[in-house]
Amino acid sequence: MDTTEDIKNAVETMKNGGIILYPTDTIWGIGCDATNSIAVEKIYKLKKRSSLKAMICLVDSVERLCRYVRNAPEVALDIMRLAQKPTTIIFDEASGIAERLKAEDGSLAIRVTKEEFSKELCYRFQKPIVSTSANISGEKAASCFIEISPEVINSVDYVCYSRRDEKPSSSASSVIKISENLEITVIRE
Repeated sequence: MDTTEDIKNAVETMKNGGIILYPTDTIWGIGCDATNSIAVEKIYKLKKRSSLKAMICLVDSVERLCRYVRNAPEVALDIMRLAQKPTTIIFDEASGIAERLKAEDGSLAIRVTKEEFSKELCYRFQKPIVSTSANISGEKAASCFIEISPEVINSVDYVCYSRRDEKPSSSASSVIKISENLEITVIRE
C-alpha cells in the first residue's frame, strides 16, 4: 500500500470516530480525532489510562495550533517553528478539543510534527490528532512497530502500513509548559 492510500484510510477511520495506530515524529502512537470525545474515550479505555492523565495532540502547522489554543505566547510559537527535536508545548487554555484531552487546569499538550508521514496525516485530516504512546498504561512504550503488543494492534480500527519496518530509534518528545505570563517549565528534556 502506498503512503497516499495509507493516509486516506487513516483519515477516513478518524472521520468515522475510529482510532488508529500510526508512526509519528517520535514513537508509534495511538490516535483519533482530538475533537471527538467518544473517540478519545475509546483510547483511554484501550490504554487503561487514568482519567487524570491528559494526552498529547499533533498538528501540521503553527497556524492550525493557533485555532485550538487561546492566547498562545509568541515565544512558544517561535520554539515550535525553530525546535530541532520534536517539542511538545503545554499551553494554558485550549478550545475546540475534547475535554478529556485537557489537564485538570484546562491546559493542553500539543506539538507541531515535522516528520513527513504524520505531518501529511495531520494536514489531510485538518484537525488535531491525539498522539499517545502505543502501549497499555504502565507498560514500556513501543519505539517501533514490532514492539507494539498484539493487544494494542487488535484494539484499534486501523493500523497504518507506513514505516512498519523501521528499526527502533525514536524517543519521546521534549515537553515544555509555557504559561500566558511566559513562565517556562521544562517537564521532559
